[in-house]
Amino acid sequence: METPRAVRLAARAQRVTGQTAGLAPGFVQGNLVVLPADVADEFLRFCQRNPKPCPLIAVTEPGASHVSSLGEDVDLRTDLPRYRVWRHGVLVGETPSVVDVWRDDLVAFVIGCSFSFEEALAAEGIPLKHVSAGTTVPMYRTNVMCESAGRFAGPLVVSMRPMTAADAIRATGITSRFPAVHGAPVHQGDPSLIGIRDLSQPDYGDPVEIAADELPVFWACGVTPQAAIAAAKVPFAITHAPGCMLVTDIPNAKLAAL
Repeated sequence: METPRAVRLAARAQRVTGQTAGLAPGFVQGNLVVLPADVADEFLRFCQRNPKPCPLIAVTEPGASHVSSLGEDVDLRTDLPRYRVWRHGVLVGETPSVVDVWRDDLVAFVIGCSFSFEEALAAEGIPLKHVSAGTTVPMYRTNVMCESAGRFAGPLVVSMRPMTAADAIRATGITSRFPAVHGAPVHQGDPSLIGIRDLSQPDYGDPVEIAADELPVFWACGVTPQAAIAAAKVPFAITHAPGCMLVTDIPNAKLAAL
């Protein structure tokens, strides 16, 4: 499954059902948010006002599930390993396909994912514990509030990677070149300063050990819209399950700033 299309086809056939970190190296992965057209404009403004957690890669026309700009034969209804379905702001289930709940009025948003910059970090010799462990990066709700847009508001969600101080400095420089996939960290060090009480209890994903010579480094995360959807209590929404991304045909290098 080295090619993005191979990963998508495997997800479509339900042979890949978990997190996608490390799959199809070299290619952009995206978070997914799908909303009814009557709230899509508000969500678009939410993304525009909060570009760190919500860097947009693609927005569809209502009802469109195939997105040729993202890759050959992309089907947003089947090509992620796992989806979440929301009703009135409540998570009602996870499923490997949303074909049966797809509607003609749905607008899909594909949002940049930190898995893209992780490849650049790994290429520079910066270890990533969740990748080596085969687990999902830990993610936390913070007390930093996003800028609201209509009914969409809520806390910034961050992903965390433990690093030595020297690696954290290098990682800041590396990821700042990727604004389309969250860019540079938003916080380093004491998690309580952004409202996180216990790093061993992430709100999403899996915990990772932080060694004595490491500090937690936090990036804005594309799970942020899920907190906004819950707060907005929109009647219906679809999102990716945390860690289960859309693998696109877009090279990571194409998103790197000069």
